[in-house]
Amino acid sequence: MFKWEQAFATRASRMKASEIRELLKLLERPDIISFAGGIPDPALFPREAFAAAYADVLAGENAAAGLQYSVSEGYKPLRDWLAGEMGKIGIPCTADNVFIVSGSQQGLDYLGKLFLSPKDTALVTWPTYLGALQAFNAYEPTYDRLNLSGNRTPEAYRATATEAGGRVKFAYLSADFANPTGETVDRAGREKLLSLAVELDIPVIEDAAYQSLRYDGEAVPPILALEIAEKGDIDATRTIYCGSFSKTLAPGLRVGYIVAAAPVIRKLVLMKQAADLHSSTINQMAIAHVAERGFDAQVAKIKAAYSARRDAMLAALQRYMPEGVSWTKPEGGMFIWVTLPAGMDGTTLLARSIETEKVAFVPGQAFHADGSGANTLRLSFSCADAATIEEGISRLGRLLSAERLAA
Repeated sequence: MFKWEQAFATRASRMKASEIRELLKLLERPDIISFAGGIPDPALFPREAFAAAYADVLAGENAAAGLQYSVSEGYKPLRDWLAGEMGKIGIPCTADNVFIVSGSQQGLDYLGKLFLSPKDTALVTWPTYLGALQAFNAYEPTYDRLNLSGNRTPEAYRATATEAGGRVKFAYLSADFANPTGETVDRAGREKLLSLAVELDIPVIEDAAYQSLRYDGEAVPPILALEIAEKGDIDATRTIYCGSFSKTLAPGLRVGYIVAAAPVIRKLVLMKQAADLHSSTINQMAIAHVAERGFDAQVAKIKAAYSARRDAMLAALQRYMPEGVSWTKPEGGMFIWVTLPAGMDGTTLLARSIETEKVAFVPGQAFHADGSGANTLRLSFSCADAATIEEGISRLGRLLSAERLAA
């Protein structure tokens, strides 16, 4: 038998199965209450709007364009619409600054490919989005902790990167309602990050997948908006903004986007030409159709639903969690991050929870680039109604109380 492992590139050893993708299989079990998958509720998808959109795209002259090859940059009317939307949040730009990708995950893969050489260092938060680690891992980097609340100097970051055999190449973070913690970086933290990026002379990758899902509190300008306000022109900035329609309209169409300075966009276009030529034309056209006619109304609908579910989960956690357990209180997004007493292990707890309480969640260790965070877990409230949340959190609280007594 051929030994495939010896034929694979060294980068293949960095590719591991997503714990979240594996846990999504539990959604198919009717006996499991799942707070694991960080996915939108399919009951909230604008199905009628998409049915009308595809009918329109496939009618008459539109059909030829929708079913044909297209430009690598992306469907121009969609890029124009996005440029207009960016202007509303303090990011004035043109379609030339907008690049369409097949889901924001592809965007992260492209950015890893664009910037990382083996042994280079990516600065990421502890914890960080697991999908970003998976995307970057293929390019064989090392990771260093991006800590915006401490006093670590640029020289310290450089020294760690040099010791690892490369250079600091970028800082990556989700600034609004981050996956997995649900936390938001305040304005001071964003400004501190920009100052650090200038000192290190590196790009900032701003993952804004949840930026539209604010339920309360005051909006903080995107990092790219703060930099444009300082520099005066997007083409003078170092921040790369990654967005997606997956959390607002529908994830199955796989339409995401990157907004950045023109030199970055031009290089990404070349990469896409070599990878998959362009993202699905018909899906981009359908997204443009739905977005132009009802994006704000759709966002308002899902915000009302998700904010009520967040409130239900926070209230249930307050009622049922034993002493020694703490959690974040997000102002938006889909996630609550739970910290267990020291010594508890989220992965072990998950196995017991599935067996005895039939409740699923994501152990937090997978979100830490250094393998720490064993006593943490992620809960998602997006796909559960209030009654299910109440029952599931009560079961989880019962399990944790038993674990504490047994410790």
